Amino acid sequence: MCGRFIITETAPDLAAMFDVEHEGEDLPEPSWNIKPTERIPIVLESAKSGAVVRRIESARWSLVPSFASALVSKFPTFNARSETVGEKPTFQPSLASRRALVPATGYYEWHTEGTVKTPYFVHSDDGLPLALAGLYAWWRNPALTEDDPARWVLSATILTQESSGRLRGLHERMPVVLPEETWDQWLDPHTVGDQEFVDAAVAASAESVEGLRFHEVAPLIGDGPELIEPVA
Repeated sequence: MCGRFIITETAPDLAAMFDVEHEGEDLPEPSWNIKPTERIPIVLESAKSGAVVRRIESARWSLVPSFASALVSKFPTFNARSETVGEKPTFQPSLASRRALVPATGYYEWHTEGTVKTPYFVHSDDGLPLALAGLYAWWRNPALTEDDPARWVLSATILTQESSGRLRGLHERMPVVLPEETWDQWLDPHTVGDQEFVDAAVAASAESVEGLRFHEVAPLIGDGPELIEPVA
């Protein structure tokens, strides 16, 4: 968890929703079945020449820390546990000043009973996109030359927490869903993030969690709006 999600809004829609000033290139198209390592849109703020600019960019969903020797890690980095993110070398530098919002129309979770796993779609009760707490990092590919535009890779992870409310019976973990009043502080690159900062964000997410709903869906095959239709 969270291992699959959807984003059906277009880049201009997301830019308007998050008051974005700059839209990056090659932003991914809407998808109903996003998997780890695929491209996702993220909202971040960068501070260059003293000015803070809110941007929406395309990122690889699985964080690659700047010190990594290879793009692919031996362990999964598409999620980061909020309870310990402040002490993990992979995520700590990003938590300090490279935090992001990951827009999501909703996400999938599998409820397990015995050996049977049943997929469910989790979404807001008003149908509006969720803002998931995320972190991002820039990684330079040492195998590519300085003049290769692909040498820099932007990647991101989604923070998770213990499930609460009605979601507790679905799965033990869930993403950290940030309410709008926390977005500015979460993104602010001048605010130094630490474990206490994350704990406060998780506490603030409680209200957003109460607005989540879920329903059973068919096994995820392919990509399209039919994937989120309720099982009759």
